[in-house]
Amino acid sequence: MPPECQTIHLGGASHLRHAGGHLLEVALVPLGLFWLLVSLTNLTGGLFAALGWGVAALGWRVLTRTPIPAILLVTTGLLAARTVVGYTTGSAFLYFLQPTLQNFLFAFVLLVTVPLRRPIIARLADDFCAFPISLTDNPRVTRFFRRVSLLWAVVFLANGVGTLWVLARATLGDFLVVTTVGSYTLVAVAAGASLWWFRRELRGEGIRLRFGSPAAA
Repeated sequence: MPPECQTIHLGGASHLRHAGGHLLEVALVPLGLFWLLVSLTNLTGGLFAALGWGVAALGWRVLTRTPIPAILLVTTGLLAARTVVGYTTGSAFLYFLQPTLQNFLFAFVLLVTVPLRRPIIARLADDFCAFPISLTDNPRVTRFFRRVSLLWAVVFLANGVGTLWVLARATLGDFLVVTTVGSYTLVAVAAGASLWWFRRELRGEGIRLRFGSPAAA
């Protein structure tokens, strides 16, 4: 006999805005500021504009006593390390080589945390969509996050190889355009596949996943 059907709501437009805000904050805005200041001034201006945004985002949360997303802490820390290398060497190649190599590091971290009860990908997912405890404690959901960690490890490996190849061959402007479009397309496809997979796993538990408040649904 199939399990009794249960519906879990994860929120609707507010969650999408929340996720979009994180994407803008940790990736698109720093990249845009870097390119703008490099065009208007020089490499140093671009380096510190991107880093300044990350530090300001952290400082604002500290001053307003709002929760600091894990992804913001990670990306700002890595950005600070990149800025030191880029500034001391004066090399845009080395500045962008670091996030390229970080793809391989992230893939390694994902693989290492697979055996944990909550792999790192599950913790990062909470920054974009808060999951109820009834989901996070579900054995099938736990198993899903372990398996999807393998998918995202492959995504980061492919992204790292592709970005490294473009970095070695393209100009800075072409590199920014090609890697931004290519990377986000790859991530979007993987995210769509992950969502489909997640909903499929929940259906196996008799759980329907809906976006939007219970009242709206």
